[in-house]
Amino acid sequence: MAQYFEVHPDNPQPRLLKQAAQILHGGGVVAIPTDSSYALVCHLDDKAAAEALRRIRGVDDKHHLTLLCRDLSELASHARVDNRQYRLLKLATPGPYTFILEATKEVPRRVSHPSRRTIGLRVPDHRVTQALLEVFGQPLLGTTLIAPGESDPMNDPREIRERLQKQIQAVIDAGACPREATTVIDLSSDEPVLVRLGRGDPLSLGLAPQ
Repeated sequence: MAQYFEVHPDNPQPRLLKQAAQILHGGGVVAIPTDSSYALVCHLDDKAAAEALRRIRGVDDKHHLTLLCRDLSELASHARVDNRQYRLLKLATPGPYTFILEATKEVPRRVSHPSRRTIGLRVPDHRVTQALLEVFGQPLLGTTLIAPGESDPMNDPREIRERLQKQIQAVIDAGACPREATTVIDLSSDEPVLVRLGRGDPLSLGLAPQ
């Protein structure tokens, strides 16, 4: 049975976030709210937890998992970023964008793309997510919570607990999120490539939707 933490969306209770962080440090998979939709997260360095994350989502190792970071300084230690990329990241963060970047040696090879050595990174603009990252003390490995065979992210924390209570270890309920995935932008080649149009507006970054 997954533990269920009801937290205030603007002032989440530190005691509950510490309990959730302990579950993550112990190898658990947790459903959390973000500025785009609910996401599944786990410890970056826990191989079994990362495998469970992929299994619950029904994706293989070619599906980009994402590092959720508190800020750009955390992000830069896990990805190689030049000045042009940094300016775009600064403009877009925090916010509902995921960027595909070349991973550094800090990122375990098993969680980066097997042939491209890239990983998704993002800085979410959500108080509960940010507070959890602060308590946890390092980036979290995550993926949008989309059930296998479905196209829309899950948005109701009680439904998440009901459907996934035997597969995940906890749910953080901070109310409903926008039911839309992040906008994904690939920065691993010469020019930015819009991979997926989601909640983030690419026009605000000077990128035209394709």
